[in-house]
Amino acid sequence: MTEAIAASLPIQAVDDQTIWMIIMGAGWVVKGVMVLLLVFSVVCWGIIFTKAIVLSRAKKDTQLFFDAFRESRKFSLLYAEAKQFTYSPLAHVFKAGYAELTRISRVQTPGQKNGTDSSQEPEYERTGMDNVIRSLQQAVTAERTRLERGVNFLATTGSSAPFIGLFGTVWGIMESFRRIGVMKSVSLSVVAPGIAEALIATAAGLLAAIPAVIFYNYFLSRINTIATEMDNFASELVNIIERVYWKRK
Repeated sequence: MTEAIAASLPIQAVDDQTIWMIIMGAGWVVKGVMVLLLVFSVVCWGIIFTKAIVLSRAKKDTQLFFDAFRESRKFSLLYAEAKQFTYSPLAHVFKAGYAELTRISRVQTPGQKNGTDSSQEPEYERTGMDNVIRSLQQAVTAERTRLERGVNFLATTGSSAPFIGLFGTVWGIMESFRRIGVMKSVSLSVVAPGIAEALIATAAGLLAAIPAVIFYNYFLSRINTIATEMDNFASELVNIIERVYWKRK
């Protein structure tokens, strides 16, 4: 019976029932929902590709900087070398800490003042240690904020896109019932367009939300790992400064 009905339909009528034709034939509300979801999806994919590149470069530069840090004998030389690791959060944390260290230095040893013992690092007064710690903490926070920039939009899309699609779904079903009332008929040709619009809106919401949620969790995991590395590095740096640079009084 179904095959007979399908065979009796014009070929053009069957071919026209594509997703694109259904979208073009949808009401202005559903079209607005589709456009909004498309914008969300495009922005999300832009963030995904950009953030993937940034985190990949950050991982590479961090490894290179950490190798240089382990091999370095003097922080003053490492500070100059760290400038080339543009994408490394650890390098930025180190530069912030060492810059604060040089700013709060007050008294060098007499030998260093006279230039007689330039091979040794200067020793500083202990009163500025809290400033160095705060500088490192601020640098860690700033780097984490920089890495998380844009990621929250993925979470917003993942949580809101299904509901935006659901709104289109509800509107499409309402339109189907309205057509039933106007046409005073419950035939498939009356109900099908609204139902199709509803289903497409739901699918569009899920297509925007699913990648956003997946990559949000993935990026957040990587950022948390980098943040832990920064915290550990900052603690190690404080220990080294305490041991090497500060006068024991």
